[in-house]
Amino acid sequence: MDEIDKIASKHLGKKSNGGLNKKYQSQFEIDENLLVCIPRALNREHDNIKSENLPFLGWDVWHAFEFSFLLSNSYPVTGLLKIIYPCESLNIIESKSLKLFLNSFNFVKFEGDYQSATKKATNKVIEILSKLLKTEVNASFHDKNTLEPKNIFTGFTPLEDSIDFEREDFDIFKQNPSLLQTEQITKPADFQVSSRALRSNCRVTNQPDWGDIFIKIIGDQVPTKISLLKYIISMRQENHFHEEICEHVFKTLCDLLPHSKILVACLYTRRGGIDINPIRISDESLLNEAALLNSLLDLKTPFSKTFRQ
Repeated sequence: MDEIDKIASKHLGKKSNGGLNKKYQSQFEIDENLLVCIPRALNREHDNIKSENLPFLGWDVWHAFEFSFLLSNSYPVTGLLKIIYPCESLNIIESKSLKLFLNSFNFVKFEGDYQSATKKATNKVIEILSKLLKTEVNASFHDKNTLEPKNIFTGFTPLEDSIDFEREDFDIFKQNPSLLQTEQITKPADFQVSSRALRSNCRVTNQPDWGDIFIKIIGDQVPTKISLLKYIISMRQENHFHEEICEHVFKTLCDLLPHSKILVACLYTRRGGIDINPIRISDESLLNEAALLNSLLDLKTPFSKTFRQ
């Protein structure tokens, strides 16, 4: 078991003398000791990414769909907590430990009216996560669907809809950058594609992680669509965290196309009531060029779903 596995497996079920998994015990006070931090540097060694000189800008956007606490009269408030923190943070939070930590709010009372109690609960999460991640964390609470009826994925063409994938062979399921081939384009127009074929495995539990990937490239060369789809599918037996998969794809594309502007966003389906959506970009100018980014990074927007989600 390597160093990351030792850290991240802290809250995996353990057998009791009777051979049964230990039952989860509800917390009645906030317990920040439940949180497990994993240094990002350990995840980035594989791609030779140095945390002190990152080749990208980026954020990790989490949606916790089961955040709950009590008002002073014991009325339970339940809703969605959106959490955003930058990829420059020294640590990430292991997702199972975040679930346990947020569950420790379930029977904790916050004083004041509905609005002030909600703000206090949200600020408490921000305070604790900011301290442990050693970065500025932003969070917002949503108790109803306030999304505007708009499609934030406009402009991203699904790879599966633009090529005849049934005529191709897809038999490589370990990450293989050599699958990628490039083609010249007449002008550096936007290359915006998505795929619903993203699948990888949790590096701790080996459970499958399903997601949709969105890629935007501005440059005079781009990957051929079929080779890019094959590369995405080659993640299928990789064992990595969500953030790491996103950075793998980004780094591979940057190495392939060193003079291009690149955006990679991986929107994973929720597991245990939490989804994780890492975003990496090569250039700050890309922030204003994709409605997808604007929605994910806007604390006022609780969530915009893909079909899978």
